[in-house]
Amino acid sequence: MMSIDDFLQEWNSPGETLLVHTSGSTGKPKPMWVEKKRMLNSAHITCDFLGLRPGNTALLCMSLGYIAGKMMVVRSVERKLRLFSVKPSGHPLSDESMAKMVGLDFDAIENGLPKECSFEECSVAKDFLFDFVAMVPMQVYNSLKVPRERERLSRIKHLIIGGGAIDDALAAELRRLPGAVWSTYGMTETLSHIALRRLNGEEASEWYQPFDCVGVSLNGEGCLVIDAPLVCSEPLVTNDITEIKQQEASSVASSCSEASSSSKVSFPHVLFRIKGRKDNVICSGGIKIQIEEVEDLLRRHLNAPFVLAKKKDEKFGEIAVLVTESGDLEGVEAICRQVLPKYWVPRQYLHFDQLPMTETGKPKRAIF
Repeated sequence: MMSIDDFLQEWNSPGETLLVHTSGSTGKPKPMWVEKKRMLNSAHITCDFLGLRPGNTALLCMSLGYIAGKMMVVRSVERKLRLFSVKPSGHPLSDESMAKMVGLDFDAIENGLPKECSFEECSVAKDFLFDFVAMVPMQVYNSLKVPRERERLSRIKHLIIGGGAIDDALAAELRRLPGAVWSTYGMTETLSHIALRRLNGEEASEWYQPFDCVGVSLNGEGCLVIDAPLVCSEPLVTNDITEIKQQEASSVASSCSEASSSSKVSFPHVLFRIKGRKDNVICSGGIKIQIEEVEDLLRRHLNAPFVLAKKKDEKFGEIAVLVTESGDLEGVEAICRQVLPKYWVPRQYLHFDQLPMTETGKPKRAIF
């Protein structure tokens, strides 16, 4: 497992690029080389959007093997944050994790490296344990279930959540937190996120707000196209079926003021929301079934973890298969028939003691 020292050694090396790997949500993780200057641009944009300042505190609790973890360090470098780190786990705010926490002060560089610091040494604001933390949904979910961890979670000023879907139950819990909680949209190719949406407070919305130096549009298939020249050399066509609307000018936040003095870019202010993935469409007997829409309906009725997958079929072309940790497959099927439209009902049901997951903890749909 890569350490911060390992990453900083790569970061401070003469080369202009770093090797990263995609998340593997649609298959095996793929290697790709990214430019350090674009990573710094991305870091600058996020820090400006959230209003982070030198000396603010951040927590690294994700693996440095992937872009989300790497970018937490790059943001600390760019904004001179005090970065604390714990071993990646499902409970990053547990007593055990916090006891082993180590800190680096990027606002105090000695011989080209950040000075080590203890949590007690930092002038942390009394109201906040950390100014900035990034987590995946599973880490947030676990932290909410333990009172001491929940209290620590409630003392994070800005919490960004990415790397997986946030279901309705988790979203309801997050609305109670006093700090700002954000859902991120992005991918490895965009060097983490290019848009955020607020999950709590008066600004809570189901619509993502792209950073103002990021352009978004739709292609002929209704999929999102991202134009972010400061972080990605070419427009990126995604597999996300998306809806776009104009944003009111009064609510536009500036986040790209000085990310690149030589590349001043501006795009129309729009918002977008994701309806599903193109590759998560099941074409069954001439009917198109959007996997995310089916799962959203079923989450209100099925208690055990589940995921919808697709399987090749001689008669229908493709069929929907529901994979669940529940041992009562007949009961699960009965609920599906009761709450889903006729043509959305899965044609097969499989039991797994534990749902198959990707290396980054996302449900693995490609199981057939």
